[in-house]
Amino acid sequence: MNSPSSPNTNYLLLAAFLLFSQSVLTASRNLDPKHLRQLNHVGADDSPTYIWPLPSQYTSGNQTLTVNPNLALFTGGNGGGSRIVSQAFERYKRIIFEHASLKLPAAGVDYDLSKLTILVHSDDEELQLGVDESYNLLVAASDAHSVIGEITIEANSVYGALHGLETLSQLCAFDYGTKTVKLYNAPWYIQDKPRFEYRGLLLDTSRHYLPIEIIKQVIESMSFAKLNVLHWHIIDEESFPLEVPSFPNLWKGAYTKWERYTIDDASEIVDFAKQRGINVMAEVDVPGHAESWGTGYPDLWPSSSCREPLDVSKNFTFDLISGILSDMKKIFPFGLFHLGGDEVNTDCWTSTPHVKQWLQDHSMTAKDAYKYFVLRAQEIAISLNWTPVNWEETFNSFPTSLNPKTVVHNWLGAGVCPKAVAKGFRCIYSNQGFWYLDHLDVPWESVYYAEPLEDITDASQQKLVLGGEVCMWGETADASDVQQTIWPRAAAAAVSSNKNSQTSRFSLLTSTSECRNRQCSFVERLWSVQESGSSRNSTTVLQRLEYFRCLLTRRGVSAAPVRNFYARRPPIGPGSCYSQ
Repeated sequence: MNSPSSPNTNYLLLAAFLLFSQSVLTASRNLDPKHLRQLNHVGADDSPTYIWPLPSQYTSGNQTLTVNPNLALFTGGNGGGSRIVSQAFERYKRIIFEHASLKLPAAGVDYDLSKLTILVHSDDEELQLGVDESYNLLVAASDAHSVIGEITIEANSVYGALHGLETLSQLCAFDYGTKTVKLYNAPWYIQDKPRFEYRGLLLDTSRHYLPIEIIKQVIESMSFAKLNVLHWHIIDEESFPLEVPSFPNLWKGAYTKWERYTIDDASEIVDFAKQRGINVMAEVDVPGHAESWGTGYPDLWPSSSCREPLDVSKNFTFDLISGILSDMKKIFPFGLFHLGGDEVNTDCWTSTPHVKQWLQDHSMTAKDAYKYFVLRAQEIAISLNWTPVNWEETFNSFPTSLNPKTVVHNWLGAGVCPKAVAKGFRCIYSNQGFWYLDHLDVPWESVYYAEPLEDITDASQQKLVLGGEVCMWGETADASDVQQTIWPRAAAAAVSSNKNSQTSRFSLLTSTSECRNRQCSFVERLWSVQESGSSRNSTTVLQRLEYFRCLLTRRGVSAAPVRNFYARRPPIGPGSCYSQ
């Protein structure tokens, strides 16, 4: 049910309970791997309880409670009646009570937990960067020491409530002996919020087309790990699969007529993501990485034999960019828009007669033209009320000329975010040495201890680091292997001995360290408080990573074995999911 049916007196009791829980949560400790007794506690049925990523604060006990498969939903607060909440409840019910045995009548079973109350204080469902994602999760048994025997999630926004439901689902486990769902280590008092407001995953659908259902599966799996931004790298030099009504010939640059996304497809993906608390940030990478555009409009190429960067000398180029962004603004409401700007080789401009003449007429070098192009594209995005995001080459090349609103996206190596925030820019951390998923051989420890705030000590500058993003570039990933490449380890480029080496994003370096897990490590670095990642208790972390990987596989996510040296390889022999 979607509305409370309890008397008002029960609400007063619940309010008192919540006020009491706040004081308990405030007094509870910050989580740290050395204090994982509760998370590693083995209950009466030898069932551990792990939560990934670690909550900010919690207290727990030693009781094991049964959960009614007919768990009833009661909602309250201005946003409690949200469709996002009710649909999420149904999704998580299917996850928690997945076993067919639970669909049978449970005669004579006296369940400890039969009611879930979700209180959402705000009815504002706008999903933007910085939305309140915090939540409180309270689980109490009805006994002499507690007021209410139920589960309560309290959040300021519907998106915080979604995270509370995910945490609740991880506390529950099916007991094959009793054929009931049990919740271990109760009572639980969890107060949780993310460390960074931007926790992203880049998905590249230009190097290989990904069907809509695969993209949805990736989004679904992101929600299990509390990621909140899908960076959709839709188009690149190899293909242009997106429909653009203003310029209908653009998607002639798709690989085939069957590998395309309509406007309705893109809108469906954005809505699907929003229902799971995930923003979709689109990218149009200009002026390089755009050869496919000229398949439908050859005038965009400097010449038929020299096809990128896009022709800087023609107003048509910028009219077309304006048309693309205007059409995309109707689909992508997220406040950030990625304009690329990386790996621009300007040789075509200086070797094509009419472009070379334009440069001379405007007293520009090729480097000047690169800056001119980036800034003009930024102006178009800003006129549509977008905040522009650019890869770090733009900052490295002309930092004083970038629009002050620019978000600098680090990828080449260390030291960029400190320089960017020192000049007042915001920054996203995606150091390819740690967080590039298409590179398959970096130890999980390298990812876990990669720190977005490294070398940034000033508190005001630290606030300018929005967070981080792992990047699933698609050269060697398609529908057959993208999920096991993403999960469970965010396999990024191996660490070069020279951290400032500006190698191509697609270079592969071999590491001799054992590679276990990376995606899970990345997730926890961006969500959990910094202290929880500071202790190098890798044995404890590894156990939790293995458990989380198995949770993903139980939910239908094709997550690869944790201990593989290279990502996405199958098991090398028989064994338990929890030790591979």
